[in-house]
Amino acid sequence: MENYEELLTELNACIWDYAELKFGEYRSAQALEKLLEQNGFEVRSSVAGMETAFTATCGSGSPVIGILAEYDALSGLSQEAGETCQKPREGTDNGHGCGHCLLGTASVGAALIVKDYLEGHKKNGTVVLAGCPAEEGGSGKAYMARAGIFDRLDIALTWHPGGGYAVLTGSLQANCQAYFRFKGVSSHAAGAPHLGRSALDAVELMDVGVNYMREHMEPVDRIHYAITDTGGSSPNVVQNHAEVLYLIRSENTEKVRKLYERVCKIARGAAMMTETAVEIVFDKACSNTISNEVLEQLLYESMERVPLPVYSEEELKFAAEMKKTITDRDIESDLSIGFMEGREKRGVEARYRELVMSDFVVPHRHREVLVAGSSDVGDVSHTVPTAQFIGGCFVPGTPAHSWQMVSQSKSETAVKGMLYAARVLADAAIRVIEDPQIAVLAREEFKTVTEGKAYCCPIPPDVLPNMNSGRKKAEQPSELRQTAQDAG
Repeated sequence: MENYEELLTELNACIWDYAELKFGEYRSAQALEKLLEQNGFEVRSSVAGMETAFTATCGSGSPVIGILAEYDALSGLSQEAGETCQKPREGTDNGHGCGHCLLGTASVGAALIVKDYLEGHKKNGTVVLAGCPAEEGGSGKAYMARAGIFDRLDIALTWHPGGGYAVLTGSLQANCQAYFRFKGVSSHAAGAPHLGRSALDAVELMDVGVNYMREHMEPVDRIHYAITDTGGSSPNVVQNHAEVLYLIRSENTEKVRKLYERVCKIARGAAMMTETAVEIVFDKACSNTISNEVLEQLLYESMERVPLPVYSEEELKFAAEMKKTITDRDIESDLSIGFMEGREKRGVEARYRELVMSDFVVPHRHREVLVAGSSDVGDVSHTVPTAQFIGGCFVPGTPAHSWQMVSQSKSETAVKGMLYAARVLADAAIRVIEDPQIAVLAREEFKTVTEGKAYCCPIPPDVLPNMNSGRKKAEQPSELRQTAQDAG
């Protein structure tokens, strides 16, 4: 692993600098692909109809172990690195506010370690690094699952940076996302208001209707929206177009579908009330997560085996300054304890409040709980036994999708957490290579939980990845993709 530390540190910094949005991660994907190809992996670019999705494969035979990588950033989170106050970075509105620069880099590091092990010990086994774009609002893995990218895997492993060390358990929510585009008639708001039909009124009435619906949903259901087009900025013109984007979550895909149908009825009702027309455009969806107790235990044992990071005095000083920006409420929501409840959770929270950086792995036990939030890892988990863990890269309690997370994602503390995660993923994969029965047991559990039902993608077959949703023309230089395609 020591051979790769400098290379991985530089890779993380590059992806952090690029800060590319969903489906537009051209330079990030190319950097990952190039490094893997240079180290003997067979790279396939532009898989599953997405230019920034890829696979990189090494080895032969069984078991076939998938390692998932993400590398997309978020809009509206521009931030200078290493600052303990909010300070936007010049030249971009984007930032790695969920640590996916670290996530993708560690996964590559793990794949490199496993490759060296396979070659050095002349073992049977295959490692497949899956480059997965657009986790943030794009459900890239769902499209990859629909295309059969994960079908050949025996197991899939991944991780996510957070404020502590823990194996994820339970299930994340399923979701779907759709645009509601209203068309009306413009007119002079004072001179001829009777001739106008306001699309913005329709959006507002839809929002009111959905808000009244909230009383009649299950407690685990969540509905979020953003008005993405108000129809103009002149109040004396009746708006003839307006758009709102809705994100709908529930316990599983079927419950999401029913909620979505109710929201669509409200949209049509708003159009009728305002004598406007509405176009409903399904954007994306992802499945709930199916946990796997066998693989959770595998990851937990690897987390216990791999030494936790040790920090310098200077690194702890930076973390202590950052900790001043973190509240107790933030700590309660740390990714590493989102599945915990009651006294057990309060005990970990108390330790997090005392620590500048976490120095322990949260004791693990499998739980059948629903965790708020969603991830397209869920779709992978419906096709192959899957497990994931949280690695401590940030001050405990650092909010996801925040400037604090962007600021820390390039720091020495985050890099040490990333290197730890790479070692854990690799250790778990190597143990499956040494004992393929682990994969067999994970598959048996998977078949029991899924009752043998085949995966059904929650995205309709005619819906393609929204490749224009998170990028600008300037962010898609053709020469980059040509280079990556030639490499594959």
